[in-house]
Amino acid sequence: MSTIIKSGTLITAAETITADIHIEDEKIVAIGDDLNIPDAQVIDALGKLVMPGGIDAHTHFDLPMFDTVSSDDHYTGHKAAAFGGTTTVMDFIPQDFDTLGEAVDAWHAKADSKAAIDFGFHMNITKLDENIETEIPGLLNAGISTLKVFTAYNNRLRLLDGDIFRVLRIAKENGMLTMLHGENGDVIEILVEEALAQGHTSPEWHALTRPAWGAVEAVMRGIALAAQAEAPLYIVHMNTSGGVDQVRYAREHNLPVMGETCPPYLFFSIDHLRREDGAKWICSPPMRSPEDKEALWRGLSDGTIQTLGTDHCPFFFDGTKPILYENKPVAIPGKELGKDDFTRIPNGVPGVGDRLPVMWTYGVRAGRITPNQFVALTSTNPAKIFGLYPRKGVLLPGADADIVIWDPERRLTYGIEYANHRTDYNLYENWELVGYPEKVFLRGRLIVDGERWLGRAGKGQYIYRQPGTVI
Repeated sequence: MSTIIKSGTLITAAETITADIHIEDEKIVAIGDDLNIPDAQVIDALGKLVMPGGIDAHTHFDLPMFDTVSSDDHYTGHKAAAFGGTTTVMDFIPQDFDTLGEAVDAWHAKADSKAAIDFGFHMNITKLDENIETEIPGLLNAGISTLKVFTAYNNRLRLLDGDIFRVLRIAKENGMLTMLHGENGDVIEILVEEALAQGHTSPEWHALTRPAWGAVEAVMRGIALAAQAEAPLYIVHMNTSGGVDQVRYAREHNLPVMGETCPPYLFFSIDHLRREDGAKWICSPPMRSPEDKEALWRGLSDGTIQTLGTDHCPFFFDGTKPILYENKPVAIPGKELGKDDFTRIPNGVPGVGDRLPVMWTYGVRAGRITPNQFVALTSTNPAKIFGLYPRKGVLLPGADADIVIWDPERRLTYGIEYANHRTDYNLYENWELVGYPEKVFLRGRLIVDGERWLGRAGKGQYIYRQPGTVI
């Protein structure tokens, strides 16, 4: 069936225009004035904004951690994403299997039957030997063109510098992109041991034992390794002023380095971990200082940072008390596991459904970023970097009809009622928002219509990604 979205204000990364969009067979087939297609369904978007569906390149669904699992799976998390205007997500595959192929198969087994929006995978590389090195190029045949490495989580996820250098070179040779989680694992191990020995167990010590300088140093070191490997590098969840400085320096020297930040680092600080419910804000890396927040905003505004992800990895605040999700009681062990020891609090926060609505009000309407930057950071840039463009992230003929009709004047008091995450709290509870998704289309099919959920498990498609572009 043909659909025409009529008279909307189209916002892309490059321009803002008033036009109609014609959708046919999951694709955008035409954009123009006064389109008239016999028997087409017409959706009046006069007074509304029309944008490409959001792309969240950093999510963690159904992820085992600390005797529990992240509370959103590939259905519930996808549903939350859709209600927030996001139509494509990318998840990380842990290297917890004998071969990379087995890891990919295991994650498809988790995701394929549950996926409610389109999705892709990144591969964590947390151990390296000759067999793994040989396997890495074959990930391209599985549609995976991105590798993630860590300088933290000693004896679990961390690679030594030499192994990171080897991964970078393999990635470069095969047109792949390396993603870096940058913290100093050695310093963290020492500070955690000292904090516990001194009886410091409250949530704020999660941040105090992961100092900002460790993140700055690790980002700088990762950039230096990438420069020596002559390979591109993408810094995930940037959270420090110094990290922004390092990426800016690299880009000013024409190094192919890109950065991502996440909304919690723009709005919260270590002071939130000092609250009675401070465990709600525990994630890694941690919230930083007000000065770091301002530097991150400047990085978004001036183009130093290219994307806005979420690092969505939710846990219940109190997993002993069930909530109702789709009219069924659900209780999953959560942050109460670390009530007496901050090192046992599962690391992660919800956010995949919050990203676009919160950033529109407090980013665009507040004058910190433009509407076109909003689309670039949350959709077009991730599409280009991660090999989805021009299928995703753009309003152009031939692109998938992943489209959000946005009501710029809708006012609501936001929180858990709207977010649709499968957890018992929201970081933005009672925040006042102006502007919200009204209708969300996945490949031309309406999946969110106001408060109505029209999507279904298994209707999301796995996207075989090609190597992306450094921007």
